[in-house]
Amino acid sequence: MAAPRLALSVVVLVLAVITVTEGMRGTGPRKCCFRFNDSPVPKERVTGYVRTSQRCSNPAVLLKTVAGRQLCARPSDAWVKEIMTYLDNKPLPGQGTIA
Repeated sequence: MAAPRLALSVVVLVLAVITVTEGMRGTGPRKCCFRFNDSPVPKERVTGYVRTSQRCSNPAVLLKTVAGRQLCARPSDAWVKEIMTYLDNKPLPGQGTIA
C-alpha cells in the first residue's frame, strides 16, 4: 500500500519540477530579424548595437539610431562590421583622455 503512494508522490513531484523549470525558461528570444536594412546607415547616426539571440533563425545585429529606432542588419555586411568596430572603439562618456 505504501509503494503505490510513494510512486505517485514521486511522479507528482517530478511533474511539479518540470512545470516550474519550463515556466522559468521563457518563451524564446525577445527580438529576431526577418527583414534587413540593405542601405548603409552613417555611423554617426548609430548610438549602439546588439546581436540577436542565437536561437533566432537569422543571425542579425540590431542597430540603435539617434532617433531611437532599431534597424535589423546582417552582421556579415561590410558597412555593419565598420559600424560595430567604430562603436567598439568609441570612448564611453566620461572616459576622456587624461592630460
